[in-house]
Amino acid sequence: MLCVSLILHLIAIAQTGLVYDNMVYDSRVQTVLLSKAGVDDRYPIITLNTAEQLELGFDILGNKNEYFQYTLIHCDASWNPTPLNQNDYLRGVTFDNINDFRYSTNTYVKYVHYSLLLPNDNMKILIAGNYLLKVYRNFDEEDLILTRRMLVLNNQVTIDAKVQPSTLAQYRFTKQEVTFNVGYKGFNIINPFNDVKVQIMQNGRWDNTVTDLKPQFIQDNVLQYNNFEQALFSGSNEFRFFDFRSIRLVSPNVRTKTFDSLYHIILNTDESRGSNQYVQYIDNNGRRLIANREGNDARFDGDYAWVNFYLSVLTPPQDKEVYVFGEFSDWKLLPQYKMRYNKARSRYDLEALLKQGRYEYLYAVKDPETGKPDELYFEGGHANTENEYVILIYHKHIQYKYDELVGAKRFKTQF
Repeated sequence: MLCVSLILHLIAIAQTGLVYDNMVYDSRVQTVLLSKAGVDDRYPIITLNTAEQLELGFDILGNKNEYFQYTLIHCDASWNPTPLNQNDYLRGVTFDNINDFRYSTNTYVKYVHYSLLLPNDNMKILIAGNYLLKVYRNFDEEDLILTRRMLVLNNQVTIDAKVQPSTLAQYRFTKQEVTFNVGYKGFNIINPFNDVKVQIMQNGRWDNTVTDLKPQFIQDNVLQYNNFEQALFSGSNEFRFFDFRSIRLVSPNVRTKTFDSLYHIILNTDESRGSNQYVQYIDNNGRRLIANREGNDARFDGDYAWVNFYLSVLTPPQDKEVYVFGEFSDWKLLPQYKMRYNKARSRYDLEALLKQGRYEYLYAVKDPETGKPDELYFEGGHANTENEYVILIYHKHIQYKYDELVGAKRFKTQF
């Protein structure tokens, strides 16, 4: 069996220093998921003063239980910490232990799975807004494990939204345009231009969020956001996918499976779609499904395997780094998902450690100026791609001046 130390050696070095984003700070942390408890809803949004909870789950490679704590930090709409005291937004304890853990069973790669439900009897949330969930080790808040963004909604407004191909002629076939109205009848908004903040997300990504939108018109307690130049998103393409929920059986887009000391999943070789015509098919907008068809509960008996990605490219782009990315990479260009060009085979290669399941992904190059992913190079952009959007409406609290999340709307393209 491949020793855990070798696995850890092949995983990228962790981040250091607190970042108010979805981050992993320990290289042994794998398969972090934060979703609404009881349903397969990956948007970490719950409504204030209801029974709704978020469930955090993650694995620590190895076979030793560790002591982890967590806390919540209230943030503004731009994900900067607010000056509020924790007792202003939390009731009960301001930090607590993660006591729910279980060792993996019948797996070649050993790990410990941890779970946490929030809010809970020990920690209640008092106000709406953005929160950073911070997990750390042995009561040392500098010894970070991971952070996740989560949102608490105090629904005060209505949102009527639609998405369509861009009105601008130059983007008609490549970009999507979001227009919407915000109704606030019965809710006091004194200065809509300064006190209301809007964010629009595509497919659960924070990296390409559209912000700083202002209403074009205000009429009868309705804010109208119809600027066709601002809320523009690349249509991108339907996501590529592979499935290894079963280790033993034939799997979609998997060429072969081998085993030495652990499993190796060899995917079919991909090709660039940058100049291809759009082909529609159903996807899950980049999300992954952790599952083990030969087991009982993939949280504990799902195994890890080395997954081999291949992207055929006869002439590699000059001075561009190529990555595989999706929900599993937190929509970031992480070192462990950076591809290497194999000149002898005219392709990019990557071997990544992933837990059993069904994964969706795209290939992206790093923008040299912004450092952000650019998937258009290999995937192309199409205005009629099916995508999912979420609009978030924040309002500056009249008394305490924090950004309160007062509206959220999720919708899909319907072309």
